[in-house]
Amino acid sequence: MKENAGNDTGPKAPRDRKDLKAMQKTAVDLLIRLHLVLKISKLYESNNEMLQEQAKQLFEGIDAVTSAEDEAAFKVRQGALFFNGFRVRFVLSNYAIFKFVLEEFRKREIGAMSFLNGLTQDELIRFMLLFAKKEKKASTSFEEIAGEVREAGIDHVVLSKVRPDETFASPEKNTSRLFFLSIFHLKEVFEKDRKDQKLKLNTTRRLMQSIFNHITDNEAFVYGLTNIKNHDEYTLNHSVNVCMLSIALGRRLGLTRGELVDLGMAAFFHDLGKLETPIEILNKPARLSEEEREIIELHPCQGAEKLIQLKEFKRLPLRAIHVALEHHFKEDDTGYPCYFKKETPNLFSKIVKVVDYFDAITTKRIYRKKVFTRAEALSLMLEHSGTEFNPVILKVFVNTMGAYPIGTLVYLNTGEVGIVFDTNPDTQYLLRPKVKLITDSKGNKIDGEVADLADKDPRTDKFQRTILKPLDPEKYDVKVSDYFLAQAQ
Repeated sequence: MKENAGNDTGPKAPRDRKDLKAMQKTAVDLLIRLHLVLKISKLYESNNEMLQEQAKQLFEGIDAVTSAEDEAAFKVRQGALFFNGFRVRFVLSNYAIFKFVLEEFRKREIGAMSFLNGLTQDELIRFMLLFAKKEKKASTSFEEIAGEVREAGIDHVVLSKVRPDETFASPEKNTSRLFFLSIFHLKEVFEKDRKDQKLKLNTTRRLMQSIFNHITDNEAFVYGLTNIKNHDEYTLNHSVNVCMLSIALGRRLGLTRGELVDLGMAAFFHDLGKLETPIEILNKPARLSEEEREIIELHPCQGAEKLIQLKEFKRLPLRAIHVALEHHFKEDDTGYPCYFKKETPNLFSKIVKVVDYFDAITTKRIYRKKVFTRAEALSLMLEHSGTEFNPVILKVFVNTMGAYPIGTLVYLNTGEVGIVFDTNPDTQYLLRPKVKLITDSKGNKIDGEVADLADKDPRTDKFQRTILKPLDPEKYDVKVSDYFLAQAQ
């Protein structure tokens, strides 16, 4: 095995579109095989038939590339993955694989992995087994793994250490920054509105575009961040949560990128009218009087009016006015405000209506005795399908969140407790998400692994862990959002 300090010629310009498309397919196919062999190598030894078969397919793919180009190289640059100089593009269906491989590189301080012409299938298996088994240690430096691979006589794999000027800034860290930047920007908007100053709607639009990109790249973590509930700045935190979840829902409904940016802006400003609601009414710990109820029900009209009066009104999507006005209007034509000459609420309003309700009832408020878990909230909302919510939009939202929504605290058959961190991309494993373990089988708190509940015990071919029931974080004094924020450290 050869080592390299990280020198490379950088990304290459594709020769033509056909060439790029072919290279993209090759890169993704190899990455899927690499992912499979690495996972199998963590469970089995070299004589396992499944390992041999998958390694053979990986080898054949690598050999086809190295025969033509001398090497098949995966390199990480600024959080992006390149294959033989071409940037690899990802979609939702294969992003989990990209994320898994990137994390394996990060743990070992690897900036590049190159397979050279002359590699044999036996050499590939020996390398993958050694590479996979190294994760059993608490930490593995690049120097340590490079030394062990060299001692094993593996000469046709080149590992390059991550460059000194290169950082593995995790997607989670960047997404969490964006989340808090969104809250800061909305706070700035509120303050400028109070002072009748010009708002920076171009900044808001760029922020929505960034949110869309992060949802495309790391949807599960975005869902995780919406578990953050800042009680002191509820309206700001709530509006950002609704914005992010609305874009994610709109994406699942098939809206275009431009429509999703407009939807994000509409959701971002949906509660702007609450600036006019006295704080003592918003935070009243007791039941509102009839007069107070009438005051708080003015905020949709007040929000629409504020948006119309913006000095940069022309830069605002018209549907943002509809959403501010209609997000408390129900599917059965009740709700508030009551107004005429409108046959049906805007599609954006129906989307924000669903998400607004969901985030509201899963947030602890001084006047609300019951805080619903995410799973409970979805179950309750389904009871009001067709009356409170549009049934099609609600169904898509429930399917998007999953049987065990991200952020759900769960009790496993092993006695362990964990937090759902990601859904399983394989539809046959919808009830087997990826779970961050936070206690051991005896109930002791731990900083455990993220366990894939679809993994089976190789000896019995039975699932290693199964969810027995969801738990209420409030009862167990677990702050779910802390575990997602810890990912971004």
